[in-house]
Amino acid sequence: MSKSISTEASLFASQIENRRFNTGTLQILESILVAKDVSSLLEIRSALRELLRSQSMAVLVETSVETADVKLRIVEFFVRAFALIGDVESCLALKYEALVLREAIHLKDRDLQVSYEEWLTFGRDSLNNGFYTIAVRGFENALVCIKSHTNVDPGPVAAPVVDTINDIKRLRDIATALVASHSDEHRRRRIIEKRGKTGRQIMARKKEK
Repeated sequence: MSKSISTEASLFASQIENRRFNTGTLQILESILVAKDVSSLLEIRSALRELLRSQSMAVLVETSVETADVKLRIVEFFVRAFALIGDVESCLALKYEALVLREAIHLKDRDLQVSYEEWLTFGRDSLNNGFYTIAVRGFENALVCIKSHTNVDPGPVAAPVVDTINDIKRLRDIATALVASHSDEHRRRRIIEKRGKTGRQIMARKKEK
């Protein structure tokens, strides 16, 4: 890692530790990621991912007593930071938290109201990246959203809305099936591992005899 990149990384870490969750801190992060050396870029991304994951968890604990508005500002900062370094898993996890927080406070600020399109996009992003459990949540929230904010009556006018609802349900069902499939696969692996361990123990006992 070059000296200049190391200095910028240290500055970014200092900003996070001093709880400066602002545009200036994100600009420092962006400047670090401009590195042309591929090996240096991979190294710095790994270090930044570790830093952001540990710090985001600590900060979320610290802000548990803060207002929803403060929490939202901080969570959205980390969403953008994780997106910049390419940490999709952390980005989506905190994106979900940000959407939930917006739902909680949108009555005070109508501009924060979450649309069904946002939940749908979140669900698709989660599904496409293999995070099926939160994908299901995203699709379910999209359904709640579209049903509560749209008057669905029988007839031609409602047909596009009905089609959208059916599409969301289809995606939710796909994600649900994938959750179940992965759960079954995990159980099968545990059974195989347990049998293998038991077999090794039996063989060891035979050798002892």
